[in-house]
Amino acid sequence: MGGLRYLEHGWLRLVREALIEREVMLRMAPHLIRPMRFVLPSEPGRRPAWMLRLGLFVYDHLGGRQILPPARALDLANDPLGAPLNGRYQWGFEYSDCFADDARLVVLAAVDAAERGAVIRTRTRCIRAERGAVWRLMLETRGRRDLATARILVNATGPWLKLFVSRVLGDRAAAPARLDKGSHIVVRRLFEHDRGYIVQTRDRRVVFALPFERDFTLIGTTDQSFAGDPSDVKPAADEIAYLCAVTNEHFRASVSPVDVVWSFAGVRALYDDGSRKAQDVSRDYVLVLDEPHREAPLLTVYGGKITTYRRLAEQAVDPRCAYRESRTCMDQGVASSRWRLPLRWHRGARSEHAQVAAVLERGACAAPPARLWHAGRARARAGSELGRARALHRRRPHGGRGALFGGAGMGAERG
Repeated sequence: MGGLRYLEHGWLRLVREALIEREVMLRMAPHLIRPMRFVLPSEPGRRPAWMLRLGLFVYDHLGGRQILPPARALDLANDPLGAPLNGRYQWGFEYSDCFADDARLVVLAAVDAAERGAVIRTRTRCIRAERGAVWRLMLETRGRRDLATARILVNATGPWLKLFVSRVLGDRAAAPARLDKGSHIVVRRLFEHDRGYIVQTRDRRVVFALPFERDFTLIGTTDQSFAGDPSDVKPAADEIAYLCAVTNEHFRASVSPVDVVWSFAGVRALYDDGSRKAQDVSRDYVLVLDEPHREAPLLTVYGGKITTYRRLAEQAVDPRCAYRESRTCMDQGVASSRWRLPLRWHRGARSEHAQVAAVLERGACAAPPARLWHAGRARARAGSELGRARALHRRRPHGGRGALFGGAGMGAERG
């Protein structure tokens, strides 16, 4: 989540902000965001070991790390963590980061916003927007159309940003957005432990191999320019072949496109800064305000990472930013604590999960820890699980298996 590879591009502010937010989100939603250790092999002939060591030192200290353990050197020739790798690796490093259930995190943020008065309209399209003293919006939901008004319109449509500008706003001027596609593949488990790997490629990129849904390994990602409707995005054959080739270059296990059990792709809407290569375009967010005289303003959001979504939102609602470009606001330090977005749902989540674990240890249910983790992801809030655990413990004080995490409350696992 923090973005180790961004240090190489000099995006220190972005990395620092992401690392600070990583600590916040670990406390905020420990049932959706979990610590993970990553193995970074030292690749002969590519980035030297001293550069990797320096980058990890900065990564450990730039964001005021408090929860996660620090990086350490590895003797991959003798350490079990080197066993899945090809035999040419002698040394490497292990560092801390996090794995997030992004889908449930987004849902939970929307639920929290609704509890605070926001109107969440799913499966709704804005098909027309007319600008005047206020915005008049035509919305379509399952074939039904209705009107809405707004004093300011925020275009946070992500990959659909350009399409929204041209089709809905009717603006023929090109928005400075660059669409970048990243593809992933999922194969059967390549290693038994819970660490992830980050390996260096011949084209000076990095590729991740992560434990995924217990029985699989998630491998990604690619960087390719994209044009078209993001709804139709999918991995191309050459991208799948590329990820398989990178895997075969670094791991003992051999994979081919026929071994891919699932593949998927996503599109990032980045602010086009003129970089030639997709991997060189900044992942930072940029806020641009268009405020004509006597017309309702339009705020356009470019880029951004899920790790820093709260900070982006703070910038968007902070009146002292005047909706200027986000880097200027951050450099001036205007995101004060009084504009810190409140998130009521995170309070006590870690302690509640600890109490659930304690109930399990007392013998109320013999469910394995993995079931607790998946139940927390599906439920999104630990309080309901805690109540069920206590009730079950009262009914079955002497232990035995119970359906603590079964039933309709458990969501289907991906993969």
